[in-house]
Amino acid sequence: MRKHVLAANKLHADDTPVPVLAPGMGKTKTARLWTYVRDDRPAGEQTPPAVWFAYSEDRKGEHPKQHLSNFSGVLQADGYASFHHLYEGGRIIEAACWAHVRRKFYDIQVANGSAIAAEAIERIGLLYVIEREIRGNSVDIRLEIRQARARPLIDDLHRWFNKTLAGLSRKSDTAVAIRYPLSRWRALTGYLDDGSIEMDNSAAERALRTVALGRKNYLFTGSNTGGEHAAAIYTVLGTAKLNGLDPELYLRHVLERIADHPINRIHQLLPWSMAATHSSKRLG
Repeated sequence: MRKHVLAANKLHADDTPVPVLAPGMGKTKTARLWTYVRDDRPAGEQTPPAVWFAYSEDRKGEHPKQHLSNFSGVLQADGYASFHHLYEGGRIIEAACWAHVRRKFYDIQVANGSAIAAEAIERIGLLYVIEREIRGNSVDIRLEIRQARARPLIDDLHRWFNKTLAGLSRKSDTAVAIRYPLSRWRALTGYLDDGSIEMDNSAAERALRTVALGRKNYLFTGSNTGGEHAAAIYTVLGTAKLNGLDPELYLRHVLERIADHPINRIHQLLPWSMAATHSSKRLG
């Protein structure tokens, strides 16, 4: 599954904290689970989607650097600083996330009813309307429609951001929210020129929801080895879900067969192979 994910030309990436028991200390420390998602279905591709999770003891930038050492293409992620060094040299191209931009204005609007934040949300929302309409279309169609309809809106939004920012206190929350997209404008607007790129990083965020749910049930991981095992299980179950399989039934199906299954035909047990020949109701 990891090899399949890293063979993509475009990935979604994110990370989330996981508590892990610190040996001999009687308390937990904070480790990380990193997720890398391959899913080109929104651009009309038929390549099976998959997710790969990786565990690390901390959040140092050396981890995504090692994870993606053999990857070349577009990486869609948030503005986390440890991703920035990945884009040096041009082997990996940065694509930023409009959902992060919108969320900053949403928080301001909820907190104080800001008219500026409300307008920013509305303007960004118009871009999402276009994306919903073209979801599942080919790369070429998406590119054509984005150039015709989204680009004028983006250009106008850029002018509005700069004009509005000039009238705000530099330290205000709204000014900070506006400077965030302006500082990442190239990475945010790259999707206009490439129909394969998404407008946001929701694919990675969806993959991490399962981890958040798990934390409510098991509270912490018992060791670093346990964290690595958890990453493997999240990879298997997350990929099964992406391919339309019931994760529990899929895992049961695999465990009942894997002991006697030839290693040179292990690909037959991968989720997308199962999805092609079974429905989730008949697995097992």
